[in-house]
Amino acid sequence: MSALKIEKGSSSHSAYDLRDYHAEVIEKHTLAVLVDNEAGVLARVIGLFSGRGFNIESLTVAEVNHDSHLSRITIVTTGTRDVIEQIKAQVGRIVPVHEVHDLTVEGPSIERELALFKVAGKGNDRIEALRLAEIFRANVVDSTLESFVFEMTGTSEKIDAFADLMRPLGLIETARTGVAALARGGQNA
Repeated sequence: MSALKIEKGSSSHSAYDLRDYHAEVIEKHTLAVLVDNEAGVLARVIGLFSGRGFNIESLTVAEVNHDSHLSRITIVTTGTRDVIEQIKAQVGRIVPVHEVHDLTVEGPSIERELALFKVAGKGNDRIEALRLAEIFRANVVDSTLESFVFEMTGTSEKIDAFADLMRPLGLIETARTGVAALARGGQNA
């Protein structure tokens, strides 16, 4: 008699749930890091990620307090809960870092990204691109006889969805800013 060949995690053809609930789940987290605005700080923070093999999905940085010379780095990263905790602890130990907030676990937050899309097309493709841009509330910021440049702000998922719809219509080029995020309400992060 042959042994059953059942893949781990597949339960669609079995009366038994075979998933391993002890397996580590990979999660996406948005971190807000307040740092001194001085040369080399961003390199030190990013060096921590690359030196330990952690991935960065999105990175934005800008000065947020000119008087105090403070910048905010917003990082979207993935990992298990233990890895995310390790990242937060190690980033927090870097000398010019003032605060590290995990917006994903600290409560509700707002995330937005800005993207520019260059779409070339003629005839019906051009009309369809304009129709979809209106539905997605994308603005036309440049127009020629051969192409459009659309500007759109929204969640990363909304931007991905718009890009997927524009590809068959002649998407040539995309530029994205990365995620900017803030805690909702009176929370400070």
